[in-house]
Amino acid sequence: MKFFASCGKGLEYLLADELVALGCTRATATMAGANAEGSLVDAQRAVLWSRLASRVLWPLTEFECPNELALYEGAHAIDWPQHLAAGHTLAVDAHVSGDAITHARYAAQRVKDAVVDVMRARTGARPDVDVDAPDLRLNLVVRKGRAIVSVDLGGGPLHRRGWRLMQGEAPLKENLAAAVLLRGNWPVLYGEGGSLLDPMCGSGTLVIEAALMAADVAPGLQRHGGFRPTGWRGFDADAWRQLREEAQLREATGRAGLRPVFKGSDLDPHAIRAARENAAAAGVSEAIEWVVADVRNLDPASSAARGLVACNPPYDARLAADPALYRALGDALKRTVPQWRASLLCGDADLAFATGLRAAKKYQLFNGAIECTLIVADPIAPPQRERSEQSQALPEGAQMVANRLRKNLRKLKAWREREDVHCFRAYDADLPEYAAAIDVYETDEPTPRTFLHVQEYAAPADIPQDVQRRRLNEALAAAREVFGVPRERIALKTRQRGKGGSKYGQFDTRGEFIVVREGDARLRVNLFDYLDTGLFLDHRPMRLRLHEEAQDARFLNLFAYTGAATVHAALGRARHTTTVDLSATYLQWCADNLRENGMGGTKHRLVQADAMEWLEHDEGEYDLIFCDPPTFSNSKRADDFDVQGAHVELLRAAVARLSREGVLYFSNNFRRFRLDEAAVAQFAQCDEISRETIPPDFERDARIHRCWRLRRA
Repeated sequence: MKFFASCGKGLEYLLADELVALGCTRATATMAGANAEGSLVDAQRAVLWSRLASRVLWPLTEFECPNELALYEGAHAIDWPQHLAAGHTLAVDAHVSGDAITHARYAAQRVKDAVVDVMRARTGARPDVDVDAPDLRLNLVVRKGRAIVSVDLGGGPLHRRGWRLMQGEAPLKENLAAAVLLRGNWPVLYGEGGSLLDPMCGSGTLVIEAALMAADVAPGLQRHGGFRPTGWRGFDADAWRQLREEAQLREATGRAGLRPVFKGSDLDPHAIRAARENAAAAGVSEAIEWVVADVRNLDPASSAARGLVACNPPYDARLAADPALYRALGDALKRTVPQWRASLLCGDADLAFATGLRAAKKYQLFNGAIECTLIVADPIAPPQRERSEQSQALPEGAQMVANRLRKNLRKLKAWREREDVHCFRAYDADLPEYAAAIDVYETDEPTPRTFLHVQEYAAPADIPQDVQRRRLNEALAAAREVFGVPRERIALKTRQRGKGGSKYGQFDTRGEFIVVREGDARLRVNLFDYLDTGLFLDHRPMRLRLHEEAQDARFLNLFAYTGAATVHAALGRARHTTTVDLSATYLQWCADNLRENGMGGTKHRLVQADAMEWLEHDEGEYDLIFCDPPTFSNSKRADDFDVQGAHVELLRAAVARLSREGVLYFSNNFRRFRLDEAAVAQFAQCDEISRETIPPDFERDARIHRCWRLRRA
């Protein structure tokens, strides 16, 4: 079964990972939540254990909903006595978008009317509405002409853990606090003996959530007293009882071993009083030290060599955002816990900058309707030697490259945040004498890290090698300065003069893979061991397009490389996928990518074969084909391939495999390629879409690839 877990914006990927860790077969992030696949028990486990979800919604029905009458009839068709006992109460939460139904309250009323009419006709009893504590809470979503009616398995907001007795002026929701802690990698730090400090703790949400997390206390145990959270008749009460018993055993063990390594301080004595009462209600008082103190007079948190500072400084309209306060916070942390990690939820990027901390990672989160910036700094203050290196003035050439990098980052910032881009090209020989491409790869597993992939372009023959080396070193110095990346996280591909002319030198053999995100996909890349990383960044828009068009499609990926396009099609709910490549290494990489996203099996076929030869013998029919051949190939296992000479034969064979309404996307990066339009027109309708497939970070090089959309003539 498929179900949906909602969360605050910015928590989606964390929530998807959490749901998989809790036993779901698969979970993919989407706007303000995650779509999960698993059993009812998996969903109930999420109600009990999820620290990030706002609600867990188990669908009852989905139907076409072009108007209000269809909404009523669709809800009326449900056998409500199977879900609601006579005499029980209900409530309906509705979310609508589009032109057909525009009023959420009216939509909720129509669903309620349908439930009441069915129950009264079938049982003779009319259920009452209880918006605060109903026996059955329903959730309605109407979007793009379709309606989904679901049971809210938690019976209400899951961020309410049940221990909050008092709160400050601007309380932080518990699930957002959990995200701040998880981004700071708190569970790992605690396991390594680390401590936790919140120097502006307010009513103590971050500190208490951290203590409960360390004690392995299920967030749902105190909610509803741990008893079943809904009166839905389909709820598996026996499974819930077993889940509760297991959670109680884990809680008993965790609380018994909880170390007193937590400290919260605040300038407001009323806030500290509230924090103490909340901690007592949560049962973690003995593990936490509460102090009334100004952050400017912060004492060292403890003697622990490592720990986490988790903090939510004031920033909204009710609590004035003072950059000087943020600067004081940053100065105090660098003075008292320089080698700790910090996870700070700041009002915006400017306030985050005011802390003076160099962030290894930044995230956009929402505290209610307020957009915030979460920064993770590790360590809070770099070692003296590292600070000394950073403070040295860059050579003039390196400074020019650094200035251009910063300019490019500012230009791309809004696009990257809007599209949630984590891997991108930051520099592409913008200054001709510094001829290199600098690509950025960001990963948050297990901790936020930034890697750089630098490729040197061939220099003119009249440029001395010592000049080439100096310019390359200056470009690298600029990149380290701008991104704050140590040398070991920079993959450098340099050209060396060899027999036959210029070529790339030897690569590393580190065998180090990192996992990066692209849309809903998690993809494995290797920056050091190969010329290419396993992910062609310029094809990002094409892969996302395949994701959108793959719904229920039979998908074929030719010359598949590491299968990133296959992963996107699979996540887009393709009916099945076929991936063809001659390289066993690339097919294994594709299999690993599919596994990274919780997919595999016979639904996703991997074929090791020469694509041209395979097309001659394959008899399958496909709705969506992606074909991105190399410019030239002279593999020992297949005939030589030249895209210019072979493309008509290749496209004719591929179009023959298309269904009647199928689409083939053909792309290549041969800069002198010329499509034989007359020959292709004999068997296909063909439109060039290259401009639509070039992302903003590759606009400087509009010839990075060309792309066409083909349909059967």
